[in-house]
Amino acid sequence: MTDADRLDRIEARLDIGQLAVRYAFAVDSRDLDALVALYVDDVTRPDVVGVGREPLRRHFEKVLRGFYRTMHQILGHQIDLVAPDRATGKVYCRAEHERGDEWMVLGLCYEDDYERRDGTWYFARRALRPLYRYYAADRPRAPFIEPEEASMRSTLPGAWPTWSAFWAEVPPSEAAGLTRQSAS
Repeated sequence: MTDADRLDRIEARLDIGQLAVRYAFAVDSRDLDALVALYVDDVTRPDVVGVGREPLRRHFEKVLRGFYRTMHQILGHQIDLVAPDRATGKVYCRAEHERGDEWMVLGLCYEDDYERRDGTWYFARRALRPLYRYYAADRPRAPFIEPEEASMRSTLPGAWPTWSAFWAEVPPSEAAGLTRQSAS
């Protein structure tokens, strides 16, 4: 293996590793444009009608409207380079989803296929065959900050511009039904 080959493999692993992190931030900030930009332009999924990023965007919008806040924590990422422009991987993730008074905590392992096109790595497939779940649990109560701890009050995800834009498209009562805290 040449030094150039070794450097290409290192850069590929770094670039692919950022896909999982960017996915988590895009989902949690409700930045649907950034989210679908992580996928190949001709992406297909069995749960999405159509080909490409726009049908995928509509799918993600529908899914994410079912939860008010989410937090995806990337815990580990195995990347296997199978060809110069193809790779596979597994990503451990702990996800928390808020729906009304419920906070679901999930232990997940995504299975991914990646492709490099025009020098950029993308998801070619993400976690559908199968989506492994180690567990899903409901917390006994939603997390909160005591009123006297105003300096600790949450600023995220509301500080992300994409968050406000995402929820501005639905009636406030719909968002309020998904959270115990003020839906802003």
